[in-house]
Amino acid sequence: MTHRKPRSSTVARTAVRLGMIATTGIAVAATTTVASASTGGPRLFSSSTAVDMASTHADRTHVNQFDESFQIHQFGPQVAVTANNRAMAESAGCSVSDPCRSIALSYQIVTAAGRNARLVNASNISRAANDHCPGCETFSGAYQFVVATPRELTLSRSARTQLARIHREVAALRTSGLPISSVQKRADELANEVKTILDREAASAPRGGTADPLDSFQPTVTMHRHVH
Repeated sequence: MTHRKPRSSTVARTAVRLGMIATTGIAVAATTTVASASTGGPRLFSSSTAVDMASTHADRTHVNQFDESFQIHQFGPQVAVTANNRAMAESAGCSVSDPCRSIALSYQIVTAAGRNARLVNASNISRAANDHCPGCETFSGAYQFVVATPRELTLSRSARTQLARIHREVAALRTSGLPISSVQKRADELANEVKTILDREAASAPRGGTADPLDSFQPTVTMHRHVH
């Protein structure tokens, strides 16, 4: 794992892109558009990829490491969506008398719409390892939320405000001093809050009329949780 110096939280540098809250961690969102011939003339289809990660490495030089990522990717109707979320934490080479602490938390929200919305290729993985590090505290938590709606969903201002508040609380775990068990409990609680907000937003997503071929499409919010 690449050795990195500690860096400060970038909550204050939150940027909005297509309604997306882009914060700390590594985030990549790419959209590729291709043309497809049809009897009605060429139509444009898109495929999108979202990649997010939080990663930490603690050692004798940097004994207390914390990284967090909180990303929202709002995609409209797509042919294919790939979503990868990672949380990786490692502690190495510390001693029982001076143990390391390494925490990585990554929250990823992906919205997709249309007939292929439930076909998102989602991958959510966390990894935590103590490498010759007795007594060290190492925790990683990956939380991924996939929202599928019949029509394109734009998160409301209220939802974005609440999600921004949750992100601040995730970032605040950096200086909380809580034991690892309490960090995991709080991370889970915040993930459940995210799920509640997204359930409410999906329930009010735009719908077509009775003649709409997607009329029977019921919105879903799937949460993937992997902690280690």
